[in-house]
Amino acid sequence: MTSLDAGVIGTRIPEHSVEVERGRLAFFARATGQDDPIYTDRSAAEQAGHRDIPVPPTFLFCLDMERPNPSTLYADLGIDIRTILHGEQEFTYLKTAYAGDTLLFSTSVTDCYAKKAGALQFLVRTTEVTREGQPIATLRSTTVIRDPRA
Repeated sequence: MTSLDAGVIGTRIPEHSVEVERGRLAFFARATGQDDPIYTDRSAAEQAGHRDIPVPPTFLFCLDMERPNPSTLYADLGIDIRTILHGEQEFTYLKTAYAGDTLLFSTSVTDCYAKKAGALQFLVRTTEVTREGQPIATLRSTTVIRDPRA
């Protein structure tokens, strides 16, 4: 198992951009039980004061996974993806994103630490989401890497 150290902090993942598609927003809203029509009907969204269908909560995480190779960071750090677990994620919303927006995702490793004498390592990534250079949200994700020998 690869042992992470503080040297990985600051490692950047190549930026990627994604256009938010109206149909995918509606699908996600239905799949997550979001029954507010502002997430599926543009007219309802506009009547509620939005310029288009707003991005539902947590959907930015889905868009972040659309990078060309979402596991590049793990491969670059020598981490076997069979040993990773989702630890936690956190969203800080600054502005609303909408259907039709093109969002830029910029990600870096912001922390790493170990517990249980190194049997569990934690890799923290922070992703800044922007639209035309303006901050939209910050996504924070913690991945747990388990030592298969422990």
